[in-house]
Amino acid sequence: MDDWVERAMARMPNVPALFGWLGLNRRGEWLIQGEVIRHRRIVDTIARNYGVDDYGRWFFQNGPQRGYIELEYAPLVARVQADDRLVTHSGNPIDSATALYLDEDSAGVLDTPLGAVLIQGADLAWVLERLHEPGSEAEIDEQALEGALDTPSGEQTELEIAFAGARLPVYRCDRALMPQTLGFVREPAPRAGENSN
Repeated sequence: MDDWVERAMARMPNVPALFGWLGLNRRGEWLIQGEVIRHRRIVDTIARNYGVDDYGRWFFQNGPQRGYIELEYAPLVARVQADDRLVTHSGNPIDSATALYLDEDSAGVLDTPLGAVLIQGADLAWVLERLHEPGSEAEIDEQALEGALDTPSGEQTELEIAFAGARLPVYRCDRALMPQTLGFVREPAPRAGENSN
């Protein structure tokens, strides 16, 4: 968090939280009332002051006011860099993960220490290039991918993904079950007794 945000929170600790105004789409773009925010300084400020509460609700801390973010898919969206590294839409490098989850449409989500990270659709080739059958270095064929996608939601597939010097398990998980499985909230709402606007 920025210093000015922490100072504002200390001065005014009980400002009601804001719900239903801010969002994040699956391309990693911030939204206000459904419209993409394009102003670079605003985008950068949101990214620096983006966090998650104890209940899995992601938010932008705007001075003393917390604005909760509605997520189109996941709380973090990764982009592949020119050097082949993954960096979140908020500028954080992804250095480790514990597993990859594939949904019914083959979207890939990494379970990382930062949170659930959707691999941006345009970068799906990055995922496919790293999927292997156990004990093999060869790229998978279409049949192996179809077999993984036919695996029931919640179960481990017969594939692994090579990432950060490790071979990680690959699970199938329906899009609707990703929040429950990976511990985040897509549509945050006030909790009982919570001060909100």
